[in-house]
Amino acid sequence: MKTPKRLEPLIENGLIDEVLRSLKSGKEAAVYVVRRGMETCCAKVYKEADQRSFRQSVLYQEGRKVRNSRRARAMEKGSRYGRQEQESAWQSAEVTALYRLDAAGVRVPKPYNFIDGVLLMELVTDADGQPAPRLNDLEMTAEQARTYHAFLIAQIVRMLCDGLVHGDLSEYNVLVDKDGPVIIDLPQAVDAAGNNSARMMLERDVANMAAYFGRFAPELLTTAYGKEMWTLYQSGDLLPETRLTGFFEESNRPADVHSVVREIDAAREENEARKRYLETVPTS
Repeated sequence: MKTPKRLEPLIENGLIDEVLRSLKSGKEAAVYVVRRGMETCCAKVYKEADQRSFRQSVLYQEGRKVRNSRRARAMEKGSRYGRQEQESAWQSAEVTALYRLDAAGVRVPKPYNFIDGVLLMELVTDADGQPAPRLNDLEMTAEQARTYHAFLIAQIVRMLCDGLVHGDLSEYNVLVDKDGPVIIDLPQAVDAAGNNSARMMLERDVANMAAYFGRFAPELLTTAYGKEMWTLYQSGDLLPETRLTGFFEESNRPADVHSVVREIDAAREENEARKRYLETVPTS
């Protein structure tokens, strides 16, 4: 096929040898099957901001750290340079997430390189070497649905233990190769500790999985894995090997406001006592 303009520099620089065909075009990127040497892989070409249909980037970018102060100020002001840097940060978020999650043992495509808004990564294939189907394209038995659901819940737990929430997980961004589900499309991944919407997004991701697999195994529709894992995460008790029950009971016990106030007052008094002590210590 004719080489897309955005992929021409990669061929000129020897990063890929040939564009074989288009694989898909989504809301934030177009994906191509490419060849580099004897290997077939993917090239994900991110769309410009004004061409994307994914418009909630501000919600997802909360909590992402920008180390360069000039970049951070420009992004806050919304200048032309700031918009360019914000777009760069949006694109590189998926690269960072893929490297982190691959290292953490989450089943994601292995990233190879990222240059000029193009991500080179592993091509996930089926048993015949063809691009793997999306979860949405499959029909399955109740037993298989339970198995895949349990596996993906374990993957979400492993992601959360590494501090990340997918943020847009559904049957449309999970591929299934010969070994099972592979999670894809992570530019909107959020920092679990730094994003105020992380819990909502996590519970939505988990609910999407329950809704899809519940079509084949209806008992999954009544599970509450999202609330259970977030509670364990907040208390520091969530581990990659944690066995979840899928059951969660909301606490109806009223908050002990008086105890909280007493702790605050005690901390304030301790701090004031420390200050008074320091004022009496002679300086040399």
